[in-house]
Amino acid sequence: MLVPEIAQGAAPELEPVRAASLAAIGRLCVAKPSAVLVLGAGPETRRYAASSFGDFGRFGAVDVRVGFGRHNCAGASQMPLPLLVGAWLLGESTRQAETPSGRDTLRLGTVVAVDSPPGECAALGRRLVDDPESRVGLLVMGDGSARRTDKAPGHHDGRAAGFDEGVAAALAAADTDALSRLDPGLAAELMAAGRAPWQVLAGAAEGRAWRSELLYADAPYGVGYFVASWAA
Repeated sequence: MLVPEIAQGAAPELEPVRAASLAAIGRLCVAKPSAVLVLGAGPETRRYAASSFGDFGRFGAVDVRVGFGRHNCAGASQMPLPLLVGAWLLGESTRQAETPSGRDTLRLGTVVAVDSPPGECAALGRRLVDDPESRVGLLVMGDGSARRTDKAPGHHDGRAAGFDEGVAAALAAADTDALSRLDPGLAAELMAAGRAPWQVLAGAAEGRAWRSELLYADAPYGVGYFVASWAA
């Protein structure tokens, strides 16, 4: 829904979350990481190389092609949706910037299995940032509950708002302990696709002090969306 060609008539209503997302990515690029890693959830844990690319054809926008910027014939022909959206946001941020930052920064992707237990997520997060000589910036893609209202994709669940409020508070405070405690079973029942990626983030960020800001938290169309920025 963040990509206007997919959102179509809903694009104006989603402009606040889109603008907040681009603002957060602008901060990420200004920090000049040695690499940007786009992280999302999918059927299985898998890495995607800098040559990975794809399009939004299965969502009705076949002409919208995105990638991590280093295309070659060996690249994967299709990335999962979280990585597609992350790549689109990175490209849009570069396009809109008056003085583009991070245009030449290495961009990679990782998908964590949506049903990975918290311990495995934390361990993956630690591995992603275990090189002391490398400054990796994480772009973590993940929705909150898709059961916030009666018109939501999963219909209304009274627990959804409280779950999302807890996530928003944890992201606002860079509270890695709170993210680590998110219950996988409850998250699955509430259709919260961001649970596993947030717990990978918690593992990657544990033990450090962060300056954090929650830039957006709302539930357009009954799905919880959050945008936060963490900086060391």
